[in-house]
This record gives sequence, C-alpha cells and structure tokens, in this order.
Amino acid sequence: MSTASTKNKLVVILGPTASGKSDLAVKLALRLRSGRNKFGIEGAEIISADSRQVYKGLDIGSGKITKKEMQGISHWLLDVANPKRRFTLAQYQKLALKAIKNIQKRGKLPIIVGGTGFYIQSVVDGIVIPEVKPDWKLRKKLEKLGVGGMFKKLKKLDPKRAKNIDAKNPRRLVRALEIVLKTGKPVQKSGRLTSQFSILQIGIKKSPGELKKNIHKRLAKRLKKNAMINEVKKLHRALSWKRLEEFGLEYRFVAQYLQNKISKEQMIEKIQKESEHFAKRQMTWFQRDKRIIWISGSHKAKQRIDIFLNK
Repeated sequence: MSTASTKNKLVVILGPTASGKSDLAVKLALRLRSGRNKFGIEGAEIISADSRQVYKGLDIGSGKITKKEMQGISHWLLDVANPKRRFTLAQYQKLALKAIKNIQKRGKLPIIVGGTGFYIQSVVDGIVIPEVKPDWKLRKKLEKLGVGGMFKKLKKLDPKRAKNIDAKNPRRLVRALEIVLKTGKPVQKSGRLTSQFSILQIGIKKSPGELKKNIHKRLAKRLKKNAMINEVKKLHRALSWKRLEEFGLEYRFVAQYLQNKISKEQMIEKIQKESEHFAKRQMTWFQRDKRIIWISGSHKAKQRIDIFLNK
C-alpha cells in the first residue's frame, strides 16, 4: 500500500533531445523498487512523453527505449498509435492521466519522461484542448502559405505554441493554426485536471557542446549497419514518403535521402544540424517554466526526489 504522503505524487524528468532522460528515469525507478525504498511505495513506472515514440514502428529514429534498456521497469505510452493516423494531444492527455491513476492506484510512483513540452504541459497544467474537427478547405488554404508562412502566422496568433513546435513540420503547423483559427483562442488554456497531483519537475541540464556531441554519437549509432535507413524503408511499405517526412528530423531526412533528393552526407549533416536546433527550441520552451528544477547529474536528481517523497 502507498502512504498518504506519496499516493498522489508525480515526478517528471524532462530535457532536450540526447540529454539522457530515459537512462536517468530507469535508474531512479530501479532505486524505488518495492521493498528497496524507505518511502513506503511499491516501486515506480515510467510514462513516455514523446510525440514520435507513441507510434508503432518508429523505433530507431525516435530513440525508443529497448526492452533491455528498460531493465524490467514498466513503460507506458510507447507503441500506442498507428503511424497511418495522427495521434493528437488530446489523446495523449487522456491516456497519460489514465496511466498515472493506474500506477498510483497500485501504490507506485508514476514518472513522466520526455522532451515533448506540449505533452508534458498537457498533464502538468491540465490544458483544456479544444475539440476541433479537421477543416480540409482551411488546411489546403494554409498549406499554400508554405512552412515559412505558416510558422510566421502561428507566431502572431499563438506565440507560446510557436516556441515549441517543429517549425518545418507542415502537418503540425497546419493543425496548430487550424485550432487557433477555428476557436479564436490559443491551445494553451489552463484547466483543473491536475490539481489532484503533487508534482516535481526535474530538468536535465546539458551545455550546447555536450548536446552536440551526444547527438553526433547517437546518430552514428543509429546509422550503424544502415539500421535507421532500413527502418524507414520498412515503414515506407505502409506509409507514403509525405507521411514519413511529417514525423520530422531523422525520418524527414532519411526519407529525402531514399527519394534521392539529398545525398547521404547531406542527410547526416541535416539531421545533426536540425537536431541541435530542435534541442535549442526545447530548452526555450522548458526554461519558461520556473517550477522546473535543473540538475546536471543523477545524484542531484536522487536528492531532489528523496526530499519530494519525504514531504
């Protein structure tokens, strides 16, 4: 059974791409296994907050944790969506809240881990997400603006959303604009969904140089024996090139390479550069939230969680 002091607690481990979030989360969860902690909880389970890892088949390019890397810790919200169909923020929020309650009910600590700021905020701040059906006429009109024009328009209409969106992803730009234009309001509207939780947010702090090195190392690993390229080839059996490019970053540039639009060298260069830019955008988003406690090592994270669980 969980104690009264821990039963409604929620920990969030966040940070930019290639900062080591998943590894840290597993270490923390292992430390809290049943019978091995002093907090009276029955262990911890991890909930992914990654907008690409929700899709089945997007494994290598999205950096999805492997069974071996999980070390027996249960993970939620991986492989829950068909890549043929768009997975919405509202769907994520609903599944994440359900998972949190499931984990807490069994006396365990839920740990949300990821770098998709909007996913995390949907849970932490209980964003009320407008139910907006697709407007195909409006979408076609917006697409004519091109990614640059759409991003410029979004910055004007919903600057907060623009800070964390993939500025070169037409699908996400169209959807963000569709919501704000149809409702007349930005997506970010505070709700009361999470007042029931006591939340600790820990951010992993890395220098731009460290992130650049980590991204390079990770990319080399993903390209070994053409693993990531073969993954995209396999996905293309069921998905169009356009759909693959919509997943952004690795998938966009590998798809372009396989269509002979860019060389292999250009593909590698673009993935590296865009991943660095993406990490910068993630940090811009996260640094707005003054509730996040930034740490540079696992020892500090353990200390912060101990203090939080002892409250």
